[in-house]
Amino acid sequence: MPRKPISQLSFTQIYPLLVQKAERKGRTREEVDTVTCWLTGYDREGLERQLARNVTYETFFTEAPSLNPNRSLITGKICGIDVAAIEDPIEQNARYLDKLVDELARGKALEKVLRS
Repeated sequence: MPRKPISQLSFTQIYPLLVQKAERKGRTREEVDTVTCWLTGYDREGLERQLARNVTYETFFTEAPSLNPNRSLITGKICGIDVAAIEDPIEQNARYLDKLVDELARGKALEKVLRS
């Protein structure tokens, strides 16, 4: 069976996995929501609406109110892939989100995760 591109994966199915990753390391869903909202410009109600609609990553990022211009400050590798080198904007934003949650899970202060 061929792999689905990241853009076609269900954000609603992936999001709980991101929360679990953070919670296993003592972080909270609220912190995951905070980094998700920072990256996308959604408020918490908007984030909940997207989760309820069972949208794909493509829809989630395409409908994002205001992608954070500082997201380009997110560097490093996720799953062995350099996030700065990803050409597909949907995949890059999805990897940015994963990287932010990884940083949370590793114990990085929220202010540093948000590039404050």
